[in-house]
Amino acid sequence: MSLPRTPSFRLDRRRALVTGAGRGIGLALACALAEAGAAVTLCARSGDELNRAVAALRERGDEAEPLALDITDHGAVEAALASRPPFDILVNNAGMNRPAPFVDVDLADYDRIMGLNVRATYALSQLVARGLVAAGKPGAIIHVSSQMGHVGGVDRTVYAASKHAVEGLTKAMAIELGPKGIRVNSIAPTFIRTELTASTFANPERLAWIRSKIKLDRIGEVEDVMGAAVFLASDAAALITGTSLLIDGGWTAG
Repeated sequence: MSLPRTPSFRLDRRRALVTGAGRGIGLALACALAEAGAAVTLCARSGDELNRAVAALRERGDEAEPLALDITDHGAVEAALASRPPFDILVNNAGMNRPAPFVDVDLADYDRIMGLNVRATYALSQLVARGLVAAGKPGAIIHVSSQMGHVGGVDRTVYAASKHAVEGLTKAMAIELGPKGIRVNSIAPTFIRTELTASTFANPERLAWIRSKIKLDRIGEVEDVMGAAVFLASDAAALITGTSLLIDGGWTAG
């Protein structure tokens, strides 16, 4: 009797690009992909952070390189990718938020958030997808969205709007790129403990509200997100595209 075998979660011989990879969730996802065997290019604006991260990855035997780049500078991004072979995996993690009450939002902040969270994600995905299509290669594109791409939140109208846009982009890209063998999915975490969320967690009232919404009654850690990226990038997710993997501790369950 021939028994089925679980598809591999390994990513050997695949090239991955992770944006916002200098710290926090982005660095964690880059570490996860590298640990699974991928050759990872870590992209962020801060060269010093990238160099430290890449040195640590190489020290443990992983294949990694830094790419200091502002991904909102489309010309610079286009030039950087033109000199490299196609990436098999893209993780669009770079993003930002400037929480404020809806009536007080500065439209300049609106443009900055949308410019990074949506426009830059869209443009980079285009470039990576074009490279894969031209090479006749399959691939996996993973957008780091948020639970706020599925619900709303206090002081987060612009951020929620940007992440809802990413969720729509995920589905539409999956439809168009599926016939090319390119899968597109999103990861939607809840509040994760990073340097960027430290000020939020320092507010006792806001922390109590967050914990009241997370059914597992704990704050997320970067390790909670790492396995999802490996899964969605791997052959184990070969029939998964156009979906959002919620890592929210039950927040959106009701």
